[in-house]
Parts: sequence; structure tokens; C-alpha cells
Amino acid sequence: MHFTINGQRHEADPDIRTSLLDLLRDHVGLPGTKKGCDHGQCGACTVIVNGRRINACLTLAVMHQDDEIVTIEGIADGDTLHPMQAAFVKHDGFQCGFCTPGQICSAVAMLDEAAAGWASHVSESLDDIMLNDDEISERMSGNLCRCSAYPNIVDAIREIAGVAPAVAEVAGS
Repeated sequence: MHFTINGQRHEADPDIRTSLLDLLRDHVGLPGTKKGCDHGQCGACTVIVNGRRINACLTLAVMHQDDEIVTIEGIADGDTLHPMQAAFVKHDGFQCGFCTPGQICSAVAMLDEAAAGWASHVSESLDDIMLNDDEISERMSGNLCRCSAYPNIVDAIREIAGVAPAVAEVAGS
């Protein structure tokens, strides 16, 4: 089977029952995506597939042969951190770091969702989505942090949301 992961083509021959998470970690050698609960409840395995965040533990690898898969290893540009990664470092948006790859992938895709005008459960308006703390927390609710670094995670996301041109435009800035 052929997969495009972080812009590179990979070939693997996993059992057809192999999850995308296990393909990434065990067959392709990308350990950044973490296996937390293995039931889709913690978000540690969040990756971006065709621009949308998904739990890699809940989907079969075979279903994603023609998709663009981005993991935490593909977020940075070489040695230059992605702005979201830099914001997590600046705001200490992690403690043990186990959930951080999933948190960062989720946050990057979440900002794209907001920029596209996708509402959340707490959106006050469908026309003018404001990425306030409640909105960010709701949109990130699928990613758990056992160390409770949530305020710092929200601070990091808020910083990037404030400087991202597409998000600033959606937020009316």
C-alpha cells in the first residue's frame, strides 16, 4: 500500500485491520503521534488528513491510501517550528508532553475550521465566529491533557489565532 505522509510517499504492507495510528508508529516509523486510550476519547493520536483532524486510532490505514496525511513530524518546516509549536513552547502549553502532538495537530486544523466559518456548539453567531476562550476550549474539547495545561494551551492558540490573517478576518479583526 502507498501512503502520502508529511508530503512524502511511503510504502507499507500492514494487515488490512491496522489502524492509521499503528501504521504511522509501527510501519512508517513516525512515533510522534501518541497512542493514548486507543478508543478515540483522548485525542493524543490526532493527525490531519486532507486538512481535517481525525483520531488516527479510530480509522483503518487502508482507508487513507490516497489521502494527504500530516503528523506532528510534518507540522514544522525543517528545523523551523510551526507557529503553533512555537506558541506552545512560549506559553508552556505542555507539561509531560504526551498529549502535545495531538493538541498541536488539532489546534492547527481547528484554526482552519474557524477560518472556513465552521460553527461550534458555543458559537454565538454563524456569521461572525469569535475565537474567544470559550470557543477555543469547545473546539479543543476532544483533546485531553492529564497534566491540566489547558489555560496555557488556550493562551498559545489564542496568540496564533490573533495573528493568523484568515482567522483575524473571520473574527472581525
